[in-house]
Amino acid sequence: MNDRPDIRHSPTATPATALQSPRRKGRDRAPRRSALDLAESWAVIGIFAILTTGGIYLAAAVLMPVTLAVVVGLILGAAADRLGRLGIPPMLAGLILATVVVTTLFLGANALVRPLGHFAEEAPRLIESAVERVLPYVERIEWLHISEASLRGGPVSAEALLQNTGAILTTIAAGVTPALLQGLIFFVALALFLGSRHSLRRGLIIAFRDRRRRLSAIRVLNAIETSLGSYFAAATLLYALVGVAMTVIAFFGGLQMPLLWGLLAFISSYVPFLGITVTTFSVAVGGLVTHDSVLVGLAPAMVFFLVHGLVENLLTPAVMGRRLEINPFVVFVAIVFWTWMWGAVGAVLALPLSLIGMAILDELFPEQNVHPKLPG
Repeated sequence: MNDRPDIRHSPTATPATALQSPRRKGRDRAPRRSALDLAESWAVIGIFAILTTGGIYLAAAVLMPVTLAVVVGLILGAAADRLGRLGIPPMLAGLILATVVVTTLFLGANALVRPLGHFAEEAPRLIESAVERVLPYVERIEWLHISEASLRGGPVSAEALLQNTGAILTTIAAGVTPALLQGLIFFVALALFLGSRHSLRRGLIIAFRDRRRRLSAIRVLNAIETSLGSYFAAATLLYALVGVAMTVIAFFGGLQMPLLWGLLAFISSYVPFLGITVTTFSVAVGGLVTHDSVLVGLAPAMVFFLVHGLVENLLTPAVMGRRLEINPFVVFVAIVFWTWMWGAVGAVLALPLSLIGMAILDELFPEQNVHPKLPG
C-alpha cells in the first residue's frame, strides 16, 4: 500500500488551475473599446439615420399615403371588428370603412369650395383693408423698416398678388394630379389594411420565435391600438366642442362665414401648437378687417384662445388621463420634423406617430418605480 497522502484532495494543496485562473480570466476578458471605436459605431448609426431620413423624404409620394392609411386603419380597428361581428367579411368591412372615410373627406372639401372661392374673390379687398389697419401700428416699430410704400409696392401687395394669381393657380393645378394619385393610394391601402389587419397582426407575431417575444409583440400591438383609438375618440369629441365654440364666437363676433371658422378650428386642433397659432392669427386678422376698433377686432381671437386653452389644460387631461400624456418638447420636435418631411399631412401624422413610439417604448421598457434616497 502507498502511505503517501493524496495531494489532489489535500486542503493545503494549490492546484495549477487555481494559480492560472486569474490570468485566464484576464485573458478571457473582452478588450476595452477605445474612443475611436465608439466614434466609429456612432458614425455608422448617424450614416444609417441620414440615409433613412433621405429615403423617407424621397419616397414621400408613396410612404405618406400608406402611413396615413395605416394610422387611420389602426384608429378604425374597433369599427372593423364590430362590422365583423355582424357577419360582414373583413375585406368588405374594410372597403365600407375606407369608402366612408374618403367620402367624408370629399364632402368636407366640397363644402369648403364655395366659401374659399368667395374668400379668394374678397382677398384683394381684405388685404388692402388689413394693410390700412395694421400699418400705423407696424410703422412704430422702427427696426422692422416697414413703410406704406414697401407694403403697397412690394411682393406682398394686393397688386402683386393679383398679378401672380395665374402662377399660383398653375402651381395648384400641377399638384392636383399627384394629390389624386396619393388619394387613390390612400383609399386602396386603407381598405386592404382594414381587410387584412388580423392576418398582418398574426404574421408579425409569428415572426418572433420564442414565446416571450411573441407576448411582448402582442402587448405592443394592443397598446398601439388602444392608445390611438382612445386618443382620437376623445380628441374628436373635444375638438368638435372647440369647433362649435369657434362658430358661436365668430357669429357673435361679427365675422363672415362662422361655419368656416368653426371647421378651421376643428381641423387645426389636431395639430398641437401650430393649429392654435394659425387659427388664432387668422381670427385676429379677420376681426381687425371686420371691425373699426382694434380691441373689438381682437376680441374673437382672444376669446377663442382662452376657450382652446381651457379645453387643452382642463378637459383634455380629465378625459384622456395621464397615460396618454407626451412631453410637449417631443411633440413640438415631431411636428417640426414631419412637417418638414411631408408638409401638412406630416403635421397631422406627427402626434399619432409620437403616440405609437410612446406605446412601443412603454411596453418594451416599462417604468420601474425607483425612489432614490435624497440627501438630507
